[in-house]
Amino acid sequence: MITEIEGIRVGHWSDHEASTGCTVILFPEMTVASGEIRGGAPATRDFSLLNPSRLVQHVNAVVLSGGSAFGLSACEGVMEYLELEGVGFKTGSGIVPIIVGLSLFDLSVGSANVRPGPDQGKEAAKNASAKSEVGRLGAGAGATVSKWRGKEFAQPGGLGGGVLSEGELIVACLIAVNASGDIDNGTTPSLIKEGNFVFPEALPFENTTIGVVATNAKMDKSACYLASQSAHDGYARALFPSHTSGDGDAVVFAATGEIEADLGTVRALTTLVVEAAIKSVANP
Repeated sequence: MITEIEGIRVGHWSDHEASTGCTVILFPEMTVASGEIRGGAPATRDFSLLNPSRLVQHVNAVVLSGGSAFGLSACEGVMEYLELEGVGFKTGSGIVPIIVGLSLFDLSVGSANVRPGPDQGKEAAKNASAKSEVGRLGAGAGATVSKWRGKEFAQPGGLGGGVLSEGELIVACLIAVNASGDIDNGTTPSLIKEGNFVFPEALPFENTTIGVVATNAKMDKSACYLASQSAHDGYARALFPSHTSGDGDAVVFAATGEIEADLGTVRALTTLVVEAAIKSVANP
């Protein structure tokens, strides 16, 4: 999956009894990244660093976690691990690992008292390898979908993945799908009858689809930002409804910089690979 891009490693920590976990994506040196949030209820850490106007250009890791905002503390363990490995932004007083955290709400599944923390984040980072698993593990261990009509309609979500290529160009996605909406196979709109439909407001913080798209293309931060917008097009193609006020939908787009590639091609593949990765959760 996403580890088909050279240098990217992925690790997980999962508590299947409590239905929660975290997933750590480690990037090779000099990986450029940006991102965008379109949901109304995000839980993130240092996401503002991804703005193209900010000083830092490179990202060392992204942490996807369950546990709602509590799960963002998993980033602390990843920071400690990477500092010991000598990975991070070099300052006059030492190295500062650049880590972006994204969390989803899984507290209503399993145990609300068990959340990923620093120890669990560090364990996931230590477990990181060039093999990438998907399914109900890591950040997707307690994920659910199809809650917009009521929790009684909820279905299992999880971690989805996908990869597309065009010649030497690779665009890949790893995404934790915990949406209030349905993974849409084209039939959901038929549930809506013209003039006889009121969309129920999703409960804030209780949803959220979070993920990472990566490519081996050479891209600057502004180009990565544009590609992250195309990733959200993939959300809209795969989820209905998407980007609600009760979802914290956020995505990070990272470029490892190995090959030259056309931005338009990268953006088109990004939309398609995100759509495929989300839909893979419904068809494991």
